[in-house]
Amino acid sequence: MPGWQIALIMMVGYLVIALIVGVMAGRGRDGSSLDEFAVAGGKLSLFVMWFLMGGAVFSAFSFLGAPGWAYSKGAPSLYIIAYTAFAILPWYIIGPKVGKIGKKNRYYTISAFLKGRYNSPLLAILIGVIALFASVQYLATQMSGMALIFDVMTEGRIPFWLGALISYGIVVIYVATGGLRAAAWSDVFQGLLMIIVSWVVGLSIVHQLHGGTTEMFAKIAKESPAFLQIGKDGSNMGTVAYSTTILVSVIGFLMWPHLFTKSYASNSRTIKKTVLAYPIFALFLVPLLLVGFAAEGVVDSEKIANPDQILPYLITTIMNLPGWVYGLVGAGALAAAMSTADAITHSASLEVTDGVIKNIWKHISDKNTLLIMRLGVFVIGALSYYITVFGGQGLVALLLGAYGSIVQFAPAVYSALYWRRATASGVISGLIVGTIVNYYFQLVATTTPFEIHAGILGLIANIVVMVIVCYATKPQLEAAKNYVDAA
Repeated sequence: MPGWQIALIMMVGYLVIALIVGVMAGRGRDGSSLDEFAVAGGKLSLFVMWFLMGGAVFSAFSFLGAPGWAYSKGAPSLYIIAYTAFAILPWYIIGPKVGKIGKKNRYYTISAFLKGRYNSPLLAILIGVIALFASVQYLATQMSGMALIFDVMTEGRIPFWLGALISYGIVVIYVATGGLRAAAWSDVFQGLLMIIVSWVVGLSIVHQLHGGTTEMFAKIAKESPAFLQIGKDGSNMGTVAYSTTILVSVIGFLMWPHLFTKSYASNSRTIKKTVLAYPIFALFLVPLLLVGFAAEGVVDSEKIANPDQILPYLITTIMNLPGWVYGLVGAGALAAAMSTADAITHSASLEVTDGVIKNIWKHISDKNTLLIMRLGVFVIGALSYYITVFGGQGLVALLLGAYGSIVQFAPAVYSALYWRRATASGVISGLIVGTIVNYYFQLVATTTPFEIHAGILGLIANIVVMVIVCYATKPQLEAAKNYVDAA
C-alpha cells in the first residue's frame, strides 16, 4: 500500500477518535446550561487545565510554523521559546483575581469583565468585534496547518480547501455540541499525541540527517554562521524586530479570550498549579525547532512553496520514511491545530455573543444566549474558512498579525485591576487608536519605524491616549473600588 494511503487512513482514524472524544466529553452534562457550555461549570481539574492551556497555545504554528521559521530564519525562531517561558507567569497573579470577580458576577468573557469595571456597553461591543477579527485571523493559522498536512501527506490528492474543511468541520461539531468541556477533553487526547510525536519524530530527523544536535549546529556554524545570529550582517532579523516580537507575544498572550476566560473555568489553586506545570508542556517545541535547523543546507528553498511545509517535506521527500510515519506526523500536526482551533472557536463565539449581541439586543434569556453561542461556532468557522482558503500569509505571520490587535486589550485589563483612575472614555479612546495604528502598519504601511512590531507601536499609542483621556475625564471610583478591592 502506498505511503500516502497509509497516512490518509491514520489521519482519518485520528479525526474519528477526536470527534468521539469531544462528543462523549459533553454527554451526561446539562446541555441546556449556559455555565456548562461556557466555562464547564468552573470545575476543571489541574490535569485537564494543563492540557487545555497547553493545547490552546501550541498549535499549527508550533508544529508547522516553528520548524518553518527555524528553516527560513534561523536563530530568530527562538523567540518562540523566549515568550513561552515568560508569557504565562502573570496569570499566576491576575488569573485568581479575574476568576474571583468573574464567579461573583457570573462573567464568561473578557468583554463582560471590562464592561462590569467601566460600565460601558460600547467598550464590550468593541472588545467583541476586535476579538472576532483577531480570532478569525488566529483560526486561519490552524486551518492552514490542517490543510497543509492533508495536502503534503497525501501527495496533493487531498486539496487545500478540502483538508481544511474536513478537519475543522470535526472541531465545529464537537465544540457546538459540548462547549468548553468537549474542547478540554479533546485537548487532553490531542496534547498527549503531539508531545509524543514531536519528540520521537523531531529527534529522529536530526539524528538521521546529521548524527546529532552537536554535529548539526557545528556544520551550520561553519557553513552559514549568520543563520545562527540575530542582528548581525547576513542574519534574517534585526534585534529590535526580534525583541518587539517577543514583547508583543508576552503581553498579548493572556489577552487572548480563549486563555483569559480560563480564569473562570477553575479555582485559584488550580490556576497557580497550572502556571507552575505549564513549562513542561512547552518543552515539546524544542524538537520541532531542531527539525527546521536540521533542514538548513539539506533542503533547497526553491523545492518547497512554503517554509511551513518543511517538516512534512523532510519526511515524505528527503528521508523517504514509511507511510505509518507520515500518518503519525500528520495526526500529530492535526492534533496541534485542532487543540487550539477548538478553544479559539469556543471563546470567539462567547465574546461575540456576550460583547456584541447582548449589548445590542438586551434582555436575551440564557436559553437564547446559549443557542446564539452554538450558532456562532458555525458562523465563525465559516468566516475563518474563507480567510484560510483565500488568504496567503504564512502561519507565523498570521499569528503575529493577530497578536498585534489582541495586545491592545492589555491596558484596559490591567487598569481594571490596579488603576482606580482609569475611565471608560480613556480605555475606549486608547483601544481605538491602538487598534488603528496596529492595522495601519500591518495592512497599509507594511513597514514600521526601526522594525518595531506594529502591535507594539499600537500599544504605545494606546497607553498614551488612554492616560491622557483618563486624567481629562471624571473617574469611576465606585466601579474601580469594587474591582481593585476584590483583586
